[in-house]
Amino acid sequence: MLKTFILLGGLTALFMVVGYALGGEAGATMALLIAGGMNLFAWWGSDRMVLRMHNAQPVTEAEAPQLYRMTADLAARAGMPMPALYVIHEDQPNAFATGRSPERGAVAVNTGLLDLMNEREVAGVIAHELAHIKHRDTLIMAVTATLAGAIGFLAQFAFMLGRGRENRPNPIAMLLMVILAPMAAALVQMAISRAREFEADAEGARICGDPSWLANGLAKLERGKIGHVNQTAEANPGSAHMFIINPLSGLRMDRLFATHPPTEERIARLMAMGPMGGAPAMVSASRGASPWAAPQSKRNPWA
Repeated sequence: MLKTFILLGGLTALFMVVGYALGGEAGATMALLIAGGMNLFAWWGSDRMVLRMHNAQPVTEAEAPQLYRMTADLAARAGMPMPALYVIHEDQPNAFATGRSPERGAVAVNTGLLDLMNEREVAGVIAHELAHIKHRDTLIMAVTATLAGAIGFLAQFAFMLGRGRENRPNPIAMLLMVILAPMAAALVQMAISRAREFEADAEGARICGDPSWLANGLAKLERGKIGHVNQTAEANPGSAHMFIINPLSGLRMDRLFATHPPTEERIARLMAMGPMGGAPAMVSASRGASPWAAPQSKRNPWA
């Protein structure tokens, strides 16, 4: 957490540097005030914004009893309240969590994930997302994404405004700022996200009681996203770090600034943890086909 706050402080300082380039000391002060306002916005409204962005639909216990009971059981094992549960009608298998605190947490699961995975693997993914909420990673990631996006916008605004000034700064220096400031923000965002993914994997394995459930789920997610482009994520790449695996297809420079560690390394770390025992009775007692294995055309994939 100390490293994370240091990195967040670095993002705020970078925001002030761009503000200084835009308007000197007054610009730096204004940038600091804007950063504070954006942090408040990320605190209060980022969860609702990202859920609307991805067209996540709330799911009740009556609509998805098995998925709901699984999530409630895992939340109880994690010692946290039951989060709000959402489903996204998206073929790419993926999931994310949001919310500024465990009391306001939400988990969203793509229908592509529910079609692809068996019950144990779904439990592993849900446990990973609960770990993010428990550790308040969702708040940190929302603030990081808000500041990183604002730095890119402010750098471009500073460049455009500087072009019309008589006493404008060196145009080469301004151009470098436009390029390097968003790049530095992306690197900080990447460092925060990658570190939190490893921690959520480990905590998720402890919550569900068997690291292989999440490891197998990650392997399926990585294979399952091939050929499935998440158009909403492509249009809003700033939210990519919230998903359990990178939802972007790598059509631009997504691999260069990957917000997730390599899936193979995550799986290796999980398998090195070994079995823990104490898996949820609801899940460990299940036998046979997954309740989500049937094709979507034949049945509700999350009932």
